[in-house]
Amino acid sequence: MDSHSPDDLSENGDNHNHHHHLPKKPKRSTLISPSELRSEFSHHDPNIARINNGSFGSCPASIISAQQQWQLKFLRQPDEFYFNHLRNAILQSRTLIKNLVNADDVDEISIVDNATTAAAIVLQQIGWGFSEGRYAKGDAVVMLHYAYGAVKKSIEAYVSRQGGYVIEVQLPFPVNSNEQIIIEFRKALERGKENGRKVRLAVIDHITSMPCVIIPVKELVQICREESVDQVFVDAAHAIGCISVDMQEIGADFYTSNLHKWFFCPPSAAFLYCRKTSKFPDLHHPVVSHEYGNGLAIESAWIGTRDYSSQLVVPSVFDFIDRFEGGIEGISKRNHDAVVEMGEMLAKAWRTHLGSPPDMCASMIMVGLPANLEIRAESDALKLRAYLRDKFGTEVPIYFRPPKEGEIDCITGYARISHQVYNTVDDYCKFRDAINQLTRDGFTCALLPN
Repeated sequence: MDSHSPDDLSENGDNHNHHHHLPKKPKRSTLISPSELRSEFSHHDPNIARINNGSFGSCPASIISAQQQWQLKFLRQPDEFYFNHLRNAILQSRTLIKNLVNADDVDEISIVDNATTAAAIVLQQIGWGFSEGRYAKGDAVVMLHYAYGAVKKSIEAYVSRQGGYVIEVQLPFPVNSNEQIIIEFRKALERGKENGRKVRLAVIDHITSMPCVIIPVKELVQICREESVDQVFVDAAHAIGCISVDMQEIGADFYTSNLHKWFFCPPSAAFLYCRKTSKFPDLHHPVVSHEYGNGLAIESAWIGTRDYSSQLVVPSVFDFIDRFEGGIEGISKRNHDAVVEMGEMLAKAWRTHLGSPPDMCASMIMVGLPANLEIRAESDALKLRAYLRDKFGTEVPIYFRPPKEGEIDCITGYARISHQVYNTVDDYCKFRDAINQLTRDGFTCALLPN
């Protein structure tokens, strides 16, 4: 049993780790071996080239085992588990996350289901600002055009319905520099402040999902401060495990990242950082239970009877990560280097290009697909993705980029490839060969059934 199993808790649920700074555990003496690594992910379908870690993440076998231990501990004696273990175990997970992201206080860290839930928490209180008259009808919320679809829907549900004015930052793609993003962001803020409006919230991705690009969040947050934007929320669903995350350096009011995408937790778990300040109204979990009013972290730690095990395995995940050279920083660097290498290999094979410079990607990168595939709509991208899965055993999302006015025979389809520790070069060669076969055969998306 690993050093963070549920049975490590003493009978009264106290593991003597209530302090906000947990002592660092010694590193394992041996690093994970190639055979151990393969074993950790042997439950993956061996017939699929799984180069889409960005969508759902991946959970090692040892973490699945730790999760099952927590589940059984609850099922053996639910009352004892609830009263003596659950809250303290979640506190331990929150404390580890607090240290990882360099937050000031553990009370700034809540664990929620996913980044979509975190967005609902932040946007809910913005909606209350409009409905309670603290914000004027027509005051603005600014978000990126490439914001995640569920976040856009949450803005529609919580902000637009209450009279908020939503402005989308139009970002170029392919993108060549941070300056392009900064220029468009400044334009959007200027629009938000027209006619005496105030910008009440800026929603900024740290790594956009589709297309995937690292956004210069520190620079954009600083611009928001200079332009008197009330609140800044960074949606960083892909960040933890991909890039360095430091709350002091980023300076946002709210920041969320999934723990199940790139940090090896089972689905689903995420953290929401809320900077301690008296400036903002109370934040509440949208699922109201009897902990309502006890602070967001406590509210989020109990939203009714459910399986909390994905939140409780965080200490075991830290143990797993310690088995890799350089820890999470080493993992993310190797993933970045590998995905760039594989992206460049594919682009060369197809005579296309990458969607951004390598330094603007993390563990995912956009690769142009041959124009003669004739990807002419989002429906084509979805059908091609399904065809690659069903016929070639390759799982990869496809992005449709509408041609600009005057463009002829341009690249309209991009594949978003991911790299995680379980991937091998063969996964990407399988994808390369599938596309090459389609182009040799004269395939176009028009041949796919509706």
